Amino acid sequence: MAYDEQLAARVRAVLAERTDFDEKLMFGGLAFMVNTHMACGLIRDDLMIRVGKENYDDALSRGAQVMDFSGRPMRGMVMVPGPDVATDVPLANWVDEAVAFAQSEPPKKPKPKKS
Repeated sequence: MAYDEQLAARVRAVLAERTDFDEKLMFGGLAFMVNTHMACGLIRDDLMIRVGKENYDDALSRGAQVMDFSGRPMRGMVMVPGPDVATDVPLANWVDEAVAFAQSEPPKKPKPKKS
């Protein structure tokens, strides 16, 4: 799977205004890591958002969709269709939510290096 480079650039710009982040190729797309956790990502032209289990139903009520590309829904993760983040305000709102969730989690401990 590929991801929309223009949407990736827009997500990078939003993240850069808010926090430090890393990028990883994941899920056949691109993931943005905040505080050692995946906050959001891209698959094709859709935006993946990690909202957590407690915010999941609320996110769905605001237009997000169930994240189910593996045949099993991932509760706590939602997909926002590309057209729904075609303008900057909705994109920033979703990314802000993802960043807040990632920052609310304790950082993961580094994995031991293999020798």
